[in-house]
Amino acid sequence: MPIKQLALHHGPLTFTALAQGSGPLVLCLHGFPDTARSYRLQLPALAKAGYRAVSVTLRGYEPASIPADGRYSLDIIAGDIVAAVDELGAAQAHLVGHDWGAAIAYTAAASAPERFLSLTAIAVPHPGRFLAALGRYPRQLALSSYMLFFQLRGIAEHVVARNDYDFIRRLWRKWSPDWTPPEAELRAVIEGLRQPGVTRAALGYYRAALDPRALPYTAGARREAMFAVPVPTLALTGARDRCVAPDVFTASMNEEDFPRGLVVRQIADAGHFLHQEQAEVVNAILVDWLGQHPQP
Repeated sequence: MPIKQLALHHGPLTFTALAQGSGPLVLCLHGFPDTARSYRLQLPALAKAGYRAVSVTLRGYEPASIPADGRYSLDIIAGDIVAAVDELGAAQAHLVGHDWGAAIAYTAAASAPERFLSLTAIAVPHPGRFLAALGRYPRQLALSSYMLFFQLRGIAEHVVARNDYDFIRRLWRKWSPDWTPPEAELRAVIEGLRQPGVTRAALGYYRAALDPRALPYTAGARREAMFAVPVPTLALTGARDRCVAPDVFTASMNEEDFPRGLVVRQIADAGHFLHQEQAEVVNAILVDWLGQHPQP
């Protein structure tokens, strides 16, 4: 069964998606800098295993999904994901998220746990715990310094886009140091960012996350940031990830935040894009995990 392109909607926004297979819904969310093609190696495996796998282009990653108000907070984007489950006609779905897609998946599962059978988070841990961990791990603070650079409006857009988006190529090489990504995939990412307004929108995720109004300054806000995710959760990290260090990833995944179960696994010989670098390994783990959490 070939991969098909779909159009999904949430209010005035339109999101393209790639879909393959039939059966229980598996909704896949990409990260930065990436596209829905991030799961091109997972969609056929999931379809073969009896699932309807759909990889959604996130809010802002194409002109038709750039909101007029420029809002990219996790809770708002999580609403896009629940709306996608509705439009796809599923009462419940499995969630798979990589990088920002993982952060969104945690938030969606926390806000509407009755809609999700399982969660698989790739390369990014619980967002509240990760933010708190930055102060305890100076090395991770250095790895995440690009987030601060992205706060420089206009300057960051210029630097990211210059020299045919060489910044993006260097970021992929840095985050997955022992992997050479296919040129066609890097080109797809760059062409996606080149679309009007998309680079600014993609950086808007980081600006929303570090907006002083959203940071957990008070004790109450910090407790709220450590939200529970009452959905069975599998968390995967690459042993050679240079975006989120594996020890920081593991330290940010606390069983108390996952009342319906948490499994953390480290994938050998893989960096930040582990689902692409070690696709067969990740696919086998993923299919096994989904099988443990069938629709009732």
